[in-house]
Amino acid sequence: MPYINVKVSTHLTDEQEQALKAGLGQAITAIPGKSETYLMVCIEDDAHLWLGGKDAEPHAMIDVKILGHAKPADFDRMTGQLCQLMEKQLSIKPSNVYVTYAEVENWGWNGSNF
Repeated sequence: MPYINVKVSTHLTDEQEQALKAGLGQAITAIPGKSETYLMVCIEDDAHLWLGGKDAEPHAMIDVKILGHAKPADFDRMTGQLCQLMEKQLSIKPSNVYVTYAEVENWGWNGSNF
């Protein structure tokens, strides 16, 4: 039951959006037991993002939520993959990408909670 919300300060083409979605589906596998099967993704482009008070370069903010827990090394591996994805697909430097993780205990789906 992972969820990834991506906000980028650039405008995305349909092709870039599809490439990001596919890359996110691959990146979630950095966390054992997680796959694209139940992954929900939200991609928001043209976000007003400032880093250090500046917006001269493109930026990305990525929020990842998972049901349960993962090891810090798993999150570290995923952060590397997400930064590579942003750089490859959108030319956003890793130094302009923030990633947060939330481990959720209660998660509802299909009319009930896990």
